[in-house]
Amino acid sequence: MGLWDKLKGEFIDIIDWTDSTNDTIIYKFPRFQNEIKMGAQLTVRESQVALFLNEGTIADVFQPGMYTLSTQNMPILSTLKGWKYGFNSPFKADVFFVSTKQFTNQKWGTKNPIPIRDLEFGPIRIRAFGSYNFRVNDAAKFFKEIAGTSSEFTVDEVNEYLRNLAVSRGTDAIASSKIPILDLASNYDEVSKIITEKVKPEFNEIGIDITKFLIENISLPEDVEKKLDARSGMNILGGDLNSYTQMMAADSMKDAANNAGGTMIGAMGMGMMGQMGNVFQQNNGGQNQQTGNPNMPPPPPIVQFFVAVNGAQTGPFSIQQLQAMAASGQFNRQSLVWKQGMAGWLAADTQPELVAVFSAVPPPPPPIG
Repeated sequence: MGLWDKLKGEFIDIIDWTDSTNDTIIYKFPRFQNEIKMGAQLTVRESQVALFLNEGTIADVFQPGMYTLSTQNMPILSTLKGWKYGFNSPFKADVFFVSTKQFTNQKWGTKNPIPIRDLEFGPIRIRAFGSYNFRVNDAAKFFKEIAGTSSEFTVDEVNEYLRNLAVSRGTDAIASSKIPILDLASNYDEVSKIITEKVKPEFNEIGIDITKFLIENISLPEDVEKKLDARSGMNILGGDLNSYTQMMAADSMKDAANNAGGTMIGAMGMGMMGQMGNVFQQNNGGQNQQTGNPNMPPPPPIVQFFVAVNGAQTGPFSIQQLQAMAASGQFNRQSLVWKQGMAGWLAADTQPELVAVFSAVPPPPPPIG
Protein backbone atom coordinates (compact mmCIF):
# COMPACT_ATOMS: atom_id res chain seq x y z
CA MET A 1 0.00 0.00 0.00
CA GLY A 2 1.40 3.39 -0.97
CA LEU A 3 1.80 6.32 1.38
CA TRP A 4 -1.15 8.16 -0.23
CA ASP A 5 -3.46 5.14 0.14
CA LYS A 6 -2.41 4.74 3.76
CA LEU A 7 -3.09 8.39 4.53
CA LYS A 8 -6.39 8.27 2.61
CA GLY A 9 -7.52 5.22 4.59
CA GLU A 10 -6.93 6.88 7.92
CA PHE A 11 -9.72 9.43 7.51
CA ILE A 12 -13.31 9.36 6.25
CA ASP A 13 -14.36 12.51 4.46
CA ILE A 14 -17.52 11.34 2.59
CA ILE A 15 -20.42 9.69 4.41
CA ASP A 16 -23.51 8.52 2.50
CA TRP A 17 -25.66 5.47 1.79
CA THR A 18 -27.01 4.40 -1.57
CA ASP A 19 -29.62 1.74 -0.79
CA SER A 20 -29.51 -1.06 -3.38
CA THR A 21 -32.10 -3.21 -1.59
CA ASN A 22 -35.86 -3.02 -1.08
CA ASP A 23 -35.96 -4.32 2.47
CA THR A 24 -33.18 -2.65 4.48
CA ILE A 25 -34.43 -0.36 7.24
CA ILE A 26 -31.17 0.40 9.07
CA TYR A 27 -27.64 0.46 7.65
CA LYS A 28 -24.46 1.10 9.63
CA PHE A 29 -21.87 3.14 7.77
CA PRO A 30 -18.68 1.00 7.62
CA ARG A 31 -16.26 3.18 9.56
CA PHE A 32 -14.34 0.28 11.17
CA GLN A 33 -11.11 1.70 12.68
CA ASN A 34 -11.07 4.83 10.53
CA GLU A 35 -11.72 8.24 11.98
CA ILE A 36 -14.16 10.79 10.62
CA LYS A 37 -12.53 13.94 9.43
CA MET A 38 -13.94 17.16 10.81
CA GLY A 39 -15.37 18.95 7.77
CA ALA A 40 -16.36 15.66 6.13
CA GLN A 41 -19.32 15.73 3.73
CA LEU A 42 -22.48 13.99 4.93
CA THR A 43 -25.23 13.27 2.38
CA VAL A 44 -28.64 12.20 3.66
CA ARG A 45 -30.96 11.39 0.78
CA GLU A 46 -34.72 11.69 0.64
CA SER A 47 -36.43 8.98 2.71
CA GLN A 48 -33.35 8.69 4.94
CA VAL A 49 -32.29 9.87 8.38
CA ALA A 50 -28.70 9.71 9.71
CA LEU A 51 -27.95 9.01 13.37
CA PHE A 52 -24.57 9.76 14.99
CA LEU A 53 -23.86 7.63 18.07
CA ASN A 54 -21.30 8.22 20.80
CA GLU A 55 -20.44 5.05 22.72
CA GLY A 56 -23.81 3.50 21.85
CA THR A 57 -25.90 6.56 22.71
CA ILE A 58 -27.74 8.55 20.05
CA ALA A 59 -26.27 12.02 19.79
CA ASP A 60 -27.14 14.03 16.69
CA VAL A 61 -29.86 13.28 14.12
CA PHE A 62 -29.61 14.55 10.53
CA GLN A 63 -32.65 14.89 8.25
CA PRO A 64 -32.36 14.76 4.40
CA GLY A 65 -29.80 17.21 3.06
CA MET A 66 -26.04 17.80 2.58
CA TYR A 67 -23.91 18.75 5.57
CA THR A 68 -20.30 19.75 6.23
CA LEU A 69 -19.64 18.27 9.65
CA SER A 70 -18.61 20.81 12.25
CA THR A 71 -19.18 21.55 15.91
CA GLN A 72 -22.04 23.85 14.91
CA ASN A 73 -24.20 21.10 13.36
CA MET A 74 -23.17 18.39 15.87
CA PRO A 75 -24.05 20.17 19.13
CA ILE A 76 -24.88 17.06 21.18
CA LEU A 77 -21.81 15.12 20.03
CA SER A 78 -19.66 18.19 20.65
CA THR A 79 -20.97 18.42 24.21
CA LEU A 80 -20.48 14.70 24.88
CA LYS A 81 -16.93 14.82 23.52
CA GLY A 82 -16.13 18.06 25.32
CA TRP A 83 -15.16 19.80 22.09
CA LYS A 84 -14.61 23.49 22.15
CA TYR A 85 -15.81 25.75 19.39
CA GLY A 86 -13.62 25.40 16.31
CA PHE A 87 -12.44 21.86 17.09
CA ASN A 88 -10.87 20.56 13.88
CA SER A 89 -9.36 17.14 14.65
CA PRO A 90 -10.63 13.73 13.36
CA PHE A 91 -13.07 11.94 15.67
CA LYS A 92 -14.74 8.56 16.09
CA ALA A 93 -18.51 8.04 16.03
CA ASP A 94 -20.87 5.33 14.80
CA VAL A 95 -23.08 6.45 11.92
CA PHE A 96 -26.39 4.71 11.15
CA PHE A 97 -28.72 5.46 8.25
CA VAL A 98 -32.43 4.76 8.76
CA SER A 99 -34.75 4.37 5.77
CA THR A 100 -38.04 6.24 6.16
CA LYS A 101 -39.59 5.14 2.86
CA GLN A 102 -42.82 3.13 2.74
CA PHE A 103 -42.45 -0.64 2.86
CA THR A 104 -45.47 -1.90 0.94
CA ASN A 105 -47.40 -5.14 0.51
CA GLN A 106 -46.33 -6.70 3.80
CA LYS A 107 -48.43 -9.83 4.34
CA TRP A 108 -50.31 -10.67 7.52
CA GLY A 109 -52.59 -13.57 8.38
CA THR A 110 -53.87 -15.78 11.19
CA LYS A 111 -51.77 -18.91 11.73
CA ASN A 112 -54.73 -20.69 13.33
CA PRO A 113 -58.48 -19.99 13.43
CA ILE A 114 -59.32 -17.20 15.89
CA PRO A 115 -62.43 -17.59 18.09
CA ILE A 116 -64.80 -14.63 18.21
CA ARG A 117 -68.43 -14.18 19.27
CA ASP A 118 -70.81 -13.43 16.40
CA LEU A 119 -74.24 -11.89 16.97
CA GLU A 120 -75.96 -14.42 14.69
CA PHE A 121 -73.97 -17.64 15.13
CA GLY A 122 -72.54 -17.16 18.61
CA PRO A 123 -68.96 -18.40 19.28
CA ILE A 124 -67.28 -19.10 15.95
CA ARG A 125 -63.75 -19.42 14.55
CA ILE A 126 -62.47 -17.35 11.64
CA ARG A 127 -59.34 -17.05 9.52
CA ALA A 128 -58.22 -13.75 7.99
CA PHE A 129 -55.36 -12.47 5.88
CA GLY A 130 -54.35 -9.34 3.99
CA SER A 131 -51.51 -6.84 3.64
CA TYR A 132 -50.26 -3.58 5.15
CA ASN A 133 -47.81 -0.74 4.44
CA PHE A 134 -45.57 0.92 7.03
CA ARG A 135 -42.71 3.36 7.36
CA VAL A 136 -40.42 4.60 10.13
CA ASN A 137 -41.67 7.98 11.36
CA ASP A 138 -39.30 8.39 14.32
CA ALA A 139 -35.82 7.06 13.47
CA ALA A 140 -34.35 7.58 16.92
CA LYS A 141 -37.25 5.86 18.71
CA PHE A 142 -37.26 2.92 16.28
CA PHE A 143 -33.48 2.52 16.67
CA LYS A 144 -33.69 2.46 20.47
CA GLU A 145 -36.85 0.35 20.82
CA ILE A 146 -36.35 -2.28 18.10
CA ALA A 147 -33.10 -2.26 16.16
CA GLY A 148 -30.41 -1.61 18.77
CA THR A 149 -26.89 -1.43 17.37
CA SER A 150 -27.25 -4.06 14.63
CA SER A 151 -25.06 -3.18 11.66
CA GLU A 152 -27.97 -3.92 9.31
CA PHE A 153 -31.67 -4.35 10.08
CA THR A 154 -34.19 -5.60 7.50
CA VAL A 155 -37.97 -5.71 7.13
CA ASP A 156 -38.06 -9.44 7.89
CA GLU A 157 -36.60 -8.82 11.35
CA VAL A 158 -39.48 -6.57 12.38
CA ASN A 159 -42.29 -8.07 10.33
CA GLU A 160 -43.00 -10.97 12.68
CA TYR A 161 -43.62 -8.54 15.52
CA LEU A 162 -45.76 -6.27 13.35
CA ARG A 163 -47.78 -9.20 11.96
CA ASN A 164 -48.54 -10.56 15.42
CA LEU A 165 -49.59 -7.11 16.56
CA ALA A 166 -51.78 -6.62 13.49
CA VAL A 167 -53.48 -10.02 13.87
CA SER A 168 -54.08 -9.61 17.61
CA ARG A 169 -55.52 -6.11 17.38
CA GLY A 170 -57.23 -6.87 14.08
CA THR A 171 -59.32 -9.74 15.44
CA ASP A 172 -60.25 -7.58 18.45
CA ALA A 173 -61.40 -4.88 16.05
CA ILE A 174 -63.46 -7.37 14.00
CA ALA A 175 -65.21 -8.62 17.13
CA SER A 176 -65.83 -5.13 18.52
CA SER A 177 -67.18 -3.86 15.19
CA LYS A 178 -70.36 -5.93 15.81
CA ILE A 179 -70.62 -6.56 12.06
CA PRO A 180 -72.17 -10.04 11.46
CA ILE A 181 -69.80 -12.57 9.91
CA LEU A 182 -71.95 -12.89 6.79
CA ASP A 183 -71.78 -9.11 6.24
CA LEU A 184 -68.02 -8.70 6.67
CA ALA A 185 -67.22 -9.29 2.99
CA SER A 186 -69.18 -6.16 2.05
CA ASN A 187 -67.56 -4.12 4.83
CA TYR A 188 -63.83 -4.86 4.40
CA ASP A 189 -63.03 -1.16 3.92
CA GLU A 190 -64.86 -0.16 7.09
CA VAL A 191 -63.25 -2.94 9.15
CA SER A 192 -59.81 -2.08 7.71
CA LYS A 193 -60.20 1.51 8.92
CA ILE A 194 -61.23 0.30 12.37
CA ILE A 195 -58.17 -1.96 12.57
CA THR A 196 -55.85 0.81 11.32
CA GLU A 197 -57.01 3.20 14.04
CA LYS A 198 -56.66 0.46 16.65
CA VAL A 199 -53.08 -0.54 15.79
CA LYS A 200 -51.69 2.93 14.98
CA PRO A 201 -50.93 3.94 18.60
CA GLU A 202 -48.98 0.75 19.30
CA PHE A 203 -47.03 1.03 16.05
CA ASN A 204 -46.20 4.65 16.94
CA GLU A 205 -44.79 3.51 20.29
CA ILE A 206 -41.89 1.91 18.41
CA GLY A 207 -41.45 4.73 15.90
CA ILE A 208 -43.48 3.18 13.06
CA ASP A 209 -46.49 4.57 11.22
CA ILE A 210 -48.90 2.14 9.57
CA THR A 211 -49.99 3.88 6.37
CA LYS A 212 -52.41 1.28 5.03
CA PHE A 213 -54.06 -1.88 6.33
CA LEU A 214 -56.05 -4.10 3.97
CA ILE A 215 -58.22 -7.16 4.56
CA GLU A 216 -58.20 -9.50 1.58
CA ASN A 217 -60.25 -12.35 3.01
CA ILE A 218 -62.10 -13.45 6.13
CA SER A 219 -63.23 -17.08 6.04
CA LEU A 220 -64.89 -19.65 8.26
CA PRO A 221 -63.60 -23.20 8.87
CA GLU A 222 -64.47 -25.61 6.04
CA ASP A 223 -66.95 -27.65 8.09
CA VAL A 224 -68.84 -24.49 9.09
CA GLU A 225 -68.95 -23.31 5.46
CA LYS A 226 -70.49 -26.64 4.44
CA LYS A 227 -73.22 -26.22 7.05
CA LEU A 228 -73.91 -22.71 5.77
CA ASP A 229 -74.17 -24.08 2.23
CA ALA A 230 -76.66 -26.69 3.44
CA ARG A 231 -78.68 -23.99 5.19
CA SER A 232 -78.68 -21.90 2.01
CA GLY A 233 -79.88 -24.92 0.03
CA MET A 234 -82.84 -25.35 2.37
CA ASN A 235 -83.68 -21.64 2.14
CA ILE A 236 -83.73 -21.88 -1.66
CA LEU A 237 -86.28 -24.70 -1.36
CA GLY A 238 -88.44 -22.61 0.95
CA GLY A 239 -87.25 -24.32 4.13
CA ASP A 240 -88.84 -27.65 3.10
CA LEU A 241 -86.60 -30.24 4.77
CA ASN A 242 -88.34 -33.14 2.98
CA SER A 243 -87.66 -31.63 -0.45
CA TYR A 244 -84.10 -30.85 0.58
CA THR A 245 -83.42 -34.42 1.75
CA GLN A 246 -84.87 -35.77 -1.50
CA MET A 247 -82.51 -33.56 -3.48
CA MET A 248 -79.52 -34.57 -1.35
CA ALA A 249 -80.44 -38.24 -1.60
CA ALA A 250 -80.59 -38.03 -5.39
CA ASP A 251 -77.22 -36.30 -5.49
CA SER A 252 -75.70 -38.87 -3.16
CA MET A 253 -77.07 -41.75 -5.25
CA LYS A 254 -75.55 -40.20 -8.36
CA ASP A 255 -72.19 -39.77 -6.65
CA ALA A 256 -72.27 -43.33 -5.37
CA ALA A 257 -73.04 -44.71 -8.82
CA ASN A 258 -70.16 -42.72 -10.36
CA ASN A 259 -67.66 -43.56 -7.64
CA ALA A 260 -67.59 -47.17 -6.54
CA GLY A 261 -64.98 -46.33 -3.88
CA GLY A 262 -67.36 -43.86 -2.25
CA THR A 263 -70.44 -46.10 -2.30
CA MET A 264 -70.52 -46.77 1.41
CA ILE A 265 -69.99 -43.10 2.25
CA GLY A 266 -72.81 -42.12 -0.12
CA ALA A 267 -75.03 -44.79 1.36
CA MET A 268 -74.43 -43.55 4.87
CA GLY A 269 -75.13 -39.97 3.85
CA MET A 270 -78.38 -40.89 2.12
CA GLY A 271 -79.47 -42.97 5.08
CA MET A 272 -78.93 -40.03 7.40
CA MET A 273 -80.87 -37.73 5.08
CA GLY A 274 -83.73 -40.23 4.96
CA GLN A 275 -83.81 -40.43 8.74
CA MET A 276 -83.83 -36.62 8.99
CA GLY A 277 -86.78 -36.48 6.62
CA ASN A 278 -88.60 -39.13 8.67
CA VAL A 279 -88.00 -37.26 11.91
CA PHE A 280 -89.28 -34.06 10.29
CA GLN A 281 -92.41 -35.83 9.03
CA GLN A 282 -92.99 -37.56 12.36
CA ASN A 283 -92.61 -34.28 14.24
CA ASN A 284 -95.09 -32.60 11.93
CA GLY A 285 -97.48 -35.52 12.37
CA GLY A 286 -97.15 -35.29 16.13
CA GLN A 287 -97.89 -31.60 16.04
CA ASN A 288 -100.98 -32.22 13.90
CA GLN A 289 -102.18 -34.82 16.36
CA GLN A 290 -101.71 -32.40 19.23
CA THR A 291 -103.52 -29.56 17.52
CA GLY A 292 -106.13 -31.68 15.68
CA ASN A 293 -108.90 -34.03 16.79
CA PRO A 294 -107.65 -36.15 19.75
CA ASN A 295 -109.86 -39.04 18.50
CA MET A 296 -108.20 -39.02 15.07
CA PRO A 297 -106.46 -42.36 14.42
CA PRO A 298 -102.65 -42.28 14.02
CA PRO A 299 -101.35 -41.88 10.46
CA PRO A 300 -100.34 -45.04 8.60
CA PRO A 301 -96.68 -46.05 8.98
CA ILE A 302 -94.25 -44.61 6.47
CA VAL A 303 -93.09 -47.23 3.98
CA GLN A 304 -89.33 -47.21 3.42
CA PHE A 305 -87.11 -49.29 1.19
CA PHE A 306 -83.40 -50.02 1.14
CA VAL A 307 -81.79 -50.04 -2.32
CA ALA A 308 -78.77 -52.08 -3.44
CA VAL A 309 -76.20 -49.97 -5.33
CA ASN A 310 -73.03 -51.66 -6.61
CA GLY A 311 -73.49 -54.44 -4.08
CA ALA A 312 -73.89 -52.08 -1.14
CA GLN A 313 -76.98 -51.31 0.95
CA THR A 314 -78.21 -47.70 0.78
CA GLY A 315 -81.15 -46.02 2.44
CA PRO A 316 -83.72 -46.34 3.81
CA PHE A 317 -85.67 -44.12 1.39
CA SER A 318 -89.25 -42.93 1.48
CA ILE A 319 -91.55 -43.28 -1.56
CA GLN A 320 -91.06 -39.57 -2.30
CA GLN A 321 -87.28 -39.94 -2.30
CA LEU A 322 -87.48 -42.94 -4.62
CA GLN A 323 -89.70 -40.93 -6.98
CA ALA A 324 -87.00 -38.23 -7.19
CA MET A 325 -84.34 -40.86 -7.81
CA ALA A 326 -86.42 -42.55 -10.49
CA ALA A 327 -87.02 -39.25 -12.23
CA SER A 328 -83.26 -38.65 -12.40
CA GLY A 329 -82.60 -42.16 -13.74
CA GLN A 330 -80.83 -43.37 -10.58
CA PHE A 331 -83.56 -45.88 -9.65
CA ASN A 332 -85.46 -48.22 -11.99
CA ARG A 333 -87.76 -51.24 -12.06
CA GLN A 334 -84.86 -53.71 -11.94
CA SER A 335 -83.22 -52.08 -8.89
CA LEU A 336 -83.08 -54.53 -5.97
CA VAL A 337 -85.01 -53.36 -2.92
CA TRP A 338 -85.77 -54.60 0.57
CA LYS A 339 -88.03 -53.46 3.40
CA GLN A 340 -88.89 -54.68 6.86
CA GLY A 341 -90.71 -58.03 6.65
CA MET A 342 -89.33 -59.14 3.25
CA ALA A 343 -87.45 -62.44 3.13
CA GLY A 344 -84.87 -61.17 0.65
CA TRP A 345 -83.99 -58.63 -2.01
CA LEU A 346 -86.41 -58.35 -4.94
CA ALA A 347 -86.78 -56.20 -8.04
CA ALA A 348 -88.52 -52.90 -7.41
CA ASP A 349 -91.36 -53.60 -9.87
CA THR A 350 -92.49 -56.57 -7.71
CA GLN A 351 -93.55 -54.29 -4.87
CA PRO A 352 -97.09 -52.87 -4.99
CA GLU A 353 -96.02 -49.74 -3.08
CA LEU A 354 -93.56 -48.83 -5.86
CA VAL A 355 -95.97 -49.13 -8.80
CA ALA A 356 -96.84 -45.43 -8.48
CA VAL A 357 -93.16 -44.54 -8.49
CA PHE A 358 -92.64 -45.83 -12.02
CA SER A 359 -96.03 -44.79 -13.35
CA ALA A 360 -95.10 -41.21 -12.52
CA VAL A 361 -91.94 -41.41 -14.66
CA PRO A 362 -92.63 -40.50 -18.33
CA PRO A 363 -91.60 -43.08 -20.96
CA PRO A 364 -88.72 -42.35 -23.35
CA PRO A 365 -89.67 -39.92 -26.16
CA PRO A 366 -90.57 -41.52 -29.57
CA PRO A 367 -87.74 -41.60 -32.12
CA ILE A 368 -87.44 -38.64 -34.49
CA GLY A 369 -88.93 -39.31 -37.95
